[in-house]
Amino acid sequence: MGRIIRRAAFIGLVLAAAFVAAEAATITMPLSQIKPGMVGRGKTVFQGKVIEEFEAEILGVLENAAPKRNIILARLKGHGLEATGIIAGMSGSPVYIDGKLIGAVASGFSFSKEAIAGITPIEEMLAVGKAPEEARPGAAAPVVIREDLSQEELSGAYLKTLTAAPAGLRSNQTLASLELPLVISGLSAGAFEKARSFFAPLGFLAVRGGTTGQSRPSDAPAQPSLREGDAVGVQLLGGDLDISAVGTVTYVDGSKILAFGHPVYNLGKVDYAMTRADVITVMPSLESSFKLAAAGPVIGRFGQDRTAGAAGEVGVMPHLIPLNIGLQTGPGARKDFKLRLIADKFLTPALVNMAVSGLVTSELRSYGDVSLDFSADVFLDKGGLSVHLEDIFSGSYDTSPVSLSGLLAAVVQFLMNNEFKDVGIFRIDLNVRALEESRQASLEKVLLDKYEVNPGEAIQLQAFYRTQNEESLVEKVTVVAPALPAGTEFQILVGDAASMQQVERSQYRVQGYVPRSLDQLVRMLGNLRKNSRIYFRIMAPKPGLFLRGEELPNLPPTLKSMFASPRASATGPTEITRSTLSEYQLAIPYVFKGMATIPVRIRK
Repeated sequence: MGRIIRRAAFIGLVLAAAFVAAEAATITMPLSQIKPGMVGRGKTVFQGKVIEEFEAEILGVLENAAPKRNIILARLKGHGLEATGIIAGMSGSPVYIDGKLIGAVASGFSFSKEAIAGITPIEEMLAVGKAPEEARPGAAAPVVIREDLSQEELSGAYLKTLTAAPAGLRSNQTLASLELPLVISGLSAGAFEKARSFFAPLGFLAVRGGTTGQSRPSDAPAQPSLREGDAVGVQLLGGDLDISAVGTVTYVDGSKILAFGHPVYNLGKVDYAMTRADVITVMPSLESSFKLAAAGPVIGRFGQDRTAGAAGEVGVMPHLIPLNIGLQTGPGARKDFKLRLIADKFLTPALVNMAVSGLVTSELRSYGDVSLDFSADVFLDKGGLSVHLEDIFSGSYDTSPVSLSGLLAAVVQFLMNNEFKDVGIFRIDLNVRALEESRQASLEKVLLDKYEVNPGEAIQLQAFYRTQNEESLVEKVTVVAPALPAGTEFQILVGDAASMQQVERSQYRVQGYVPRSLDQLVRMLGNLRKNSRIYFRIMAPKPGLFLRGEELPNLPPTLKSMFASPRASATGPTEITRSTLSEYQLAIPYVFKGMATIPVRIRK
């Protein structure tokens, strides 16, 4: 009898647990049951963490508003919505009829006199949580890069890609997704404006704000810590800077949630950091009222970013990329910044650019000459590979910080979007020494101790250059005469990065080529020509081929024909009449400019 009683009690506990589990997931109402005239209640946070209700009167259903997508139209009332209109930050606010969830507030009309909202049906949002976890595709096209590219040119090329298209004017007659308030903390006013201009065309309403206490990733919470109607954030950049988009939780099923009712970026499978958020107040606006909020600690991750919203899980931490920046602005004046970036092929490079530019410009003067002497290491998470960068950028206003941030972002973009291996960034370390002065120098003359030499003989070379402070300096270099026939004339080229690039472009007559492996791409990025180098190059009239970034001088006719064959290479070789016999470089603490060519003859 006792065994029967224990068995019955166990069955009762199982049934009770199943009942509680069934009750945990919110009951939903299908779109087919929604009719005009129905009145429901919505949930959102207007201040702090308190979830409050508002009224939603159903006006109708717009079927096929987008391909196979429907929108429920509703008039919202209560908590001042009649005056403010729909508030940016309400994206994802759940709406219920008879206690059943019908969907999330997700769209509206700008400059509307009434709070007419578009509600994304809950069926479409539930499909987001069931989206496949397929891997994101790699680069759409092979990476094309010039071997003679300088770090400064690579920076400029990347910055051109960041020029966003101007945001289109939202018409009062167009139902559009609500803007997500993008809370940006820690940036100066100038850096904030640059970030705002980048994010605005992508559907974000950038606002300056702060964070709520500690925002570092915490241990997984024991119980679900978000409710339907809670404010929730997508943290793109965290740590000593913070960039977080704020919306509302729509649906909670255990530790899994749905939010927003429209895409963040619509990038499919993602790894966004999920945070809490505190709403400080609602800022009324004739154009677009918004919630002024502060991002809180990381409590989970969003794994899907789709047309109908974002799906995530509390307690599952995202993979974040540490970005460590050390900035020295004077003797004993050093600041260290610890940042964390989301790992995304599109967003990570842009965030690197904003973070580096924003931090450096905020610590330096706005006008006058500024020079940045820097070193950086970008570590990959596979194969022990890394790219080391170092150089000096010097200029007025913000040209130096912009060049530095663009260079680092470009390298990250090349690595994360390579076509060879799906690799991520393990860590980025950057150390910068800032000087509020010009660090530029120009070549004056080059002297040799002899102009007629024997093969293999040492040549003593002196390169004289002058700084902008009229200080005359000299660098002494020893080069070795090449093994050439008697009477042959060769040239010693002394110049800066740009001058050497012009020589190579004229010599090779190619614009770029495709790296053959990830290792080669890493080497190329680490060997980009630098501003703070004097380059010494010995060239002679030796015909050959330039193929896949390499010179092949003095080839026998049979080998030359083989390399020139289309079967041997998909990239056609370039015939060259002069070959590079050796090259040296010398680091100096200035941005070097100038070029000289000195003829030398092999003694008869």
